[in-house]
Amino acid sequence: MIFKHLRIQVILLFLTVSSSLFAQKDFQGKAYYETKTSIDMSNFGGRDMTEERKKQIAERMKSALEKTFILTFNQSEALYVEEESLDAPTGGRGMRFGMMNTSGGDQYKNVKSKAFIQKKDLFGKQFLIKDSLQSLDWKLTGESKIIGQYTCFRAEAVKPKTGFDFRDFRRPPRDKADESSKKETRPEAERQNDIKVVAWYTPQIPVNLGPDVYWGLPGLILEVSADNTTMLCSKIVINPSDKEDIKAPTKGKEVTQAEFDKISKEKMEEMRDMYRGRGRGGRR
Repeated sequence: MIFKHLRIQVILLFLTVSSSLFAQKDFQGKAYYETKTSIDMSNFGGRDMTEERKKQIAERMKSALEKTFILTFNQSEALYVEEESLDAPTGGRGMRFGMMNTSGGDQYKNVKSKAFIQKKDLFGKQFLIKDSLQSLDWKLTGESKIIGQYTCFRAEAVKPKTGFDFRDFRRPPRDKADESSKKETRPEAERQNDIKVVAWYTPQIPVNLGPDVYWGLPGLILEVSADNTTMLCSKIVINPSDKEDIKAPTKGKEVTQAEFDKISKEKMEEMRDMYRGRGRGGRR
């Protein structure tokens, strides 16, 4: 108990001493996040795909889904971008996953104006999502842990699922009987559109920003676990020598998040039907 009180006092002292630093008009920070997404391949591709083929696809997906992002932020704005990679694009079948991938894209958020703007590519077409920041009903648990040199506290929330999900890219049932059976046996959790979010934030960096769409906690969010994706901060730079302008992306067809999700779903269903047609053609 004594150690706990001492730790709290140390944090409060740090916040008092450093408050002037974060209050500076030209304050800026950079946080680097390593992201990983796990994929359940058990139902991918239907019953006609071999386990060896699933393994090959899983390896390609792994390289596509393990990325590094940089969050450049000040007191009220943030720009979240994927770190440039020197990896050469793959040809052939590997290109399909690049076309399917709708993640990434420069993302801007402003916690004062509640503006959310993100550039996304879908099947070679560029979109500009312009919407309001999604607010989450965070529950502060009081649980703490150390990430790097920062003391972090746990918060939980529930958010609706949006956007593209690889788990939905499955070969449809062959007939209505199969479809009815799948609806009956599908786990209740999979039918729900809510995702549990666990975040760890540090009051030592008193900005209510974080990676991807996450924000709204009394400190920078350093780790997020949501559904099958984890984002973990690996490096923080406060007031870098070369500061950048935090500007929202401007190019692309303007849509709301709901409109983009609808377009993504329609495109996914088109591709799924295309794969089903190819599969049937191969069984003649």
